[in-house]
This record gives sequence, structure tokens and C-alpha cells, in this order.
Amino acid sequence: MLRDRHEPDVWFWAIIKQLAIDMDPELAQIDSILDDDQLFQMIKNDMAQRHPQTLETGRCSTPVEVNLRMLAVKWLYQFTYRQTERHVGDSLVLRWFCRVYFNTVPDHTTLNRWALLIQPETLQAFNELVTAIATELKVTRGRKLRTDGTVVETNIAYPRDSKLLADGVRVLSRILKRVQEVVQDTTQLAAKTFRDRTRSARNQARRIARPARQRSAAAKEDMQKAYQQLVRITQATVKQAETVIDALKSEASQAIHHQIETFETFLPRVEQVLSQTIRRVFEGERVPAREKIVSLFEPHTNIIRRQKAGKPVEFGHKVWLDEVDGGIVTHWRVLEGNPSDAEQ
Repeated sequence: MLRDRHEPDVWFWAIIKQLAIDMDPELAQIDSILDDDQLFQMIKNDMAQRHPQTLETGRCSTPVEVNLRMLAVKWLYQFTYRQTERHVGDSLVLRWFCRVYFNTVPDHTTLNRWALLIQPETLQAFNELVTAIATELKVTRGRKLRTDGTVVETNIAYPRDSKLLADGVRVLSRILKRVQEVVQDTTQLAAKTFRDRTRSARNQARRIARPARQRSAAAKEDMQKAYQQLVRITQATVKQAETVIDALKSEASQAIHHQIETFETFLPRVEQVLSQTIRRVFEGERVPAREKIVSLFEPHTNIIRRQKAGKPVEFGHKVWLDEVDGGIVTHWRVLEGNPSDAEQ
């Protein structure tokens, strides 16, 4: 059941008073803004959609107020979810700000799940309301505007084709293993259909990484052979997945349907990695950035070339921001691809 907030803890407030602890002025301003009930209700309405009966039944949830304020801490200090959990747990001031008091700080995975429920439209409306409240409280007067483009990077490893192929084999093999566990009758499928090729793919990816740092003809030849083997392993795993889908798509089991849907999500991505690898490595083609996939799990990630010193290529999304005095972001747009600043 979704809770609004924790009950105030008299012992916590007694310690804060005894130690004469003060909140940082920046946190104090944010604290006063987040006390607005309209902001609270906007976030609560999204979080209430987690399950059909979230507002009425089930175990008591992490309070909405705690989730909202911990997310504010995360965004303010650019913490990860894990760092947010640790810092709030270690600090009396942040426990005060987040209204956790002496209660257990939510796990970082719990905080992440709640954050994913907040819709983009809610964030846009939330930001507009925060701007209005900040103007009313004279945090900003809105007399100065700075507009600029930046890149928000996706949290992915550097996208090498060999790594992506090995990841594809690992993901498909993991789904095959889950299917094998839930299928009651596997007589219609050969045992080799469920073969796990993860280790073979990982070994070939490592074999590619070693000569990639060298410039000799022998190293390049060895790398070509390793790529050939890795592509064959990936193609064999894709074939296994397609065989399972064809054999089991008529099954009535909901668990099997769920795994087949997962196959259908990842198969096109793995096939795209195969295609770009074959074009680049074996056909010598320069694959355009718009035709590449750089992550199986974050396929929307764009390749951004900004020619920054030390970091000429970034992976994520280009964002256009409007910021007024007081550090308040009044508007933002997530751009498609890598358009030039002159076009914005």
C-alpha cells in the first residue's frame, strides 16, 4: 500500500536540536519548494500506477515523500542510486531533508523502480511548477536566460562490436536456459538447441582484444580469424533462439510467452550487431553512425561527435537546455541524433 510519509520522530528532532545541526542553504531552499502539496500529488499519482491496487492493498511501501526527496538529492549531487542510498544513510542532515528520520533508508534498487514510474509529462509539468514556485520565493527573477546544448551520456561500456556480439550470445543463452526450465516437454527440441555458448563467445572476444592493440599483419590476421569464429558462434545462438520460438510460439504457458517476447526484443538487436560487424570487419565498409547499435540494453543511444579534447566521441543523447538565474532549468528538449548547434 502506498504511503504518503513517515510519522515525525521526536527522538530524531531532539538530537538535531541538541547538536544544533543546520541544513545547507541550498538544501533549505529545495526543502521549502518540495513542501508544496501540488508537487507531491503529481509524483504520487504516477507512483500509484505501479500495481492496480497500489493505493489500497499490499505491504506498506516506501513513502512518496521519501522517494521524491531522495531523487532530488540524487539529481542535485549527481549521485548514482547506490551512492544516494549510502549518503542518505550516513548523514543526519540528508535523513532530515529526505524525511527518513531513523527509519530504514530505501535500497537503491527500490528507489530506481519508483523513479521509473515517473512519466516524462509529469517531469515537464513538475519542472514548470518548480519554476513558478522558485519565482514566487524569489529564488529566481527570470531576468537572465542561458541556453546551451549538452550531451547526457548513457551508462554503457565502450561499444566494441566484439563486446556487443559476446553480450548478445550471453543474453540469448540466458533466455534459452530460462525457457528450458519452464518447458515441460523438451522432446520436440534437441538438447543442442539449449547449448550455452557464452564461454566460447567470451573467449573469442578476449582473443580479439589482444591483437587489436597491435599493428602487425599477423595480429590483424589473428583478429580476423577470431571475428570469424565469434560471428559463427553468434549466428548459431541466433539460430537456436529462432528454433525455440518456432517450436514454442503456440504454447499456452504465460511463462513461455514472456520468454518468447524477450527473445523478440533482443533478437533484432543481436542481428543488427552481426550485420554491422560483417559490413565493417569483412567487407571493409564504413558503417554510418545512424545505422549502428551501440548497446543491446540501451538501443536508443546515439553516437555524438563533438570533438571535445580527450573525448571526441560520446554515447547518449544531445539535450538543449534553457536556464534562468538561480540555476533553475526552465525548459529542455532531447534531440534526435547529432544535429549541429546552429540548427537549434
